[in-house]
Parts: sequence; structure tokens; C-alpha cells
Amino acid sequence: MTGIAIKRSGAERLLRSLLTHKVGLIGAVIVLTAIILAVAAPYIAPFEPGQRHLAHRFTPPIWVEGGRDGYLLGTDQHGRDILSRIMFGARISLVVGIAAVVLSSVVGLLLGLASGFAGGIIDIVIMRTVDAMLAIPTILFMLVIVLVVGSGLWPLIAVIGATNWVSYTKLVRGEVLSVRERDYVKAARAGGAGLPRILRRHIIPNIFSAFVVISTLNVGSVILAESSLSFLGLGIQPPDLSWGQMLSDGRQYLATSWWIATFPGLAITITVLGIMFLGDWLRDYLDPRLP
Repeated sequence: MTGIAIKRSGAERLLRSLLTHKVGLIGAVIVLTAIILAVAAPYIAPFEPGQRHLAHRFTPPIWVEGGRDGYLLGTDQHGRDILSRIMFGARISLVVGIAAVVLSSVVGLLLGLASGFAGGIIDIVIMRTVDAMLAIPTILFMLVIVLVVGSGLWPLIAVIGATNWVSYTKLVRGEVLSVRERDYVKAARAGGAGLPRILRRHIIPNIFSAFVVISTLNVGSVILAESSLSFLGLGIQPPDLSWGQMLSDGRQYLATSWWIATFPGLAITITVLGIMFLGDWLRDYLDPRLP
């Protein structure tokens, strides 16, 4: 019962903090809305994302002259409903964002631990690799890798995940170097504590808050990276659908049919802002000492 009470108290404190943090609350609403639309897209979208209505090509949004009932945000050059495509596009964009962050955080955690604990040549090799990664423009590096390994959902997740581990590695290594020489860690070692216990009791709790904040903010960065690659035609490929791909489809019609690219662009901007807002709240909640 005590454990349940503690968990309930922690959940209540978390919710109370979110409700009193205006920016974080806005971010949570935006992110939750995006997730709901993505999950429920097959059930609430007006049309299938690839369904064409050639007689209704380039239909403007419903509030613009020439708009039609049933096409709230208009249609594209093939008569496909923009709103439905945005809902279905959210699925791919969010999956790429979350999966790539999980991959990069795991890689960064393992490399950071190896660098901080092993030291010597292992530390030198890992950190010089980090320096090299920081010296190369990320988007250019991803473009080269995508051209080599090919495009598609899983290759894209692997490419983005493999190029975003640097911040995690530097964070974990720095914390390991700081903690491993402290008296309580030395005492734990003298008492026979193994590496798993030291990681669980002393290292991970110290990096948890920063790790969660960086991961949350990186989801937004990954969505932007995926959109950029898809916009260039090197990311998600049909029949899969993402917001970046929709931007690419509509760029040549900006002068005449602005809504084709504008609404996917707004979806990207609002979702990334929501994630950033949520990350700001998490930073304040997990570490109130930060400014």
C-alpha cells in the first residue's frame, strides 16, 4: 500500500507541475493531439491517404473561395485530401522521431559508459570519433549515408539514429568521469559492488534528468531531419507517407496552390514546437536548479 501511495503521490505531483507550467501544458496538448491523430487516423480520417479524386484536383481549403464541403484543408495535385494525408503522415514522422531517438540514446549510452569507465585508448578513439562527428554537418553526413544504404523507413531510422548519438555520449562520459572518483563509488567498489550495481545506484540516477530532457528535445530534431531528407526525395518513399514528403510534393505549386505544402509545414512546425515546450517543462521539473 505504501508503494502504491508513493507512486500516486509522484503522479499527482507530476500532473500538478504540468498543469501549472503554461508552456509545458501547451506542449503536452500539442504532442498528445499529434499522437491521437496518428493512432486514430484509420478511423477518423475523412479519406484514405492515397485516394484520388481527379475531378477535385487543387481544391482550396473550405474557407477559401472555390472550397468544397468534405475537404477541410483542400486537395493536392492528384485530388487527395490534405487533412487525411496529414493525419496518416503523422504516423511515420512520429515513429521515425521516437525510434531514431531510442536507437541513438542506446548507442550513446553504451559508448559513453565505455569511454568513461575504460579510459585509455578506448576513450581516445571514442572521443576523437565524437569530435569528427561534430566537425561534419549532420544533414550532409546523413545525405551521404542515405545515398549509400538507400532510402525507406528503417534505413532512415538507422541513419538518423547512427548520427545523433554524440550528445548522449558526451553527457554520459562526463557524468561517469565525475562520479567514478567520488568517495561513495570508491566505497561501493571496496565493498565488492560490481559494475552493474554502480551503474544502477550511482551513475544512471545522476544522468537520468538530463538524459530524458535531451531525448525529448531530440525527437523534434529528428522529425526535422526526417522531413528534410524526405523533402529532398531521399527519405520516406511512396506508398509510405510523411510530412516531409508532402512538402516535397507541394513545393512546385506554392504560387498557385499554397495549401498543399503549407499545412504539412505547419504540422511539422507546431509538433516540433510542442515537443520543445514539453522538453522545457521536463527540464524544470526534473532539475529545478537549472535556470
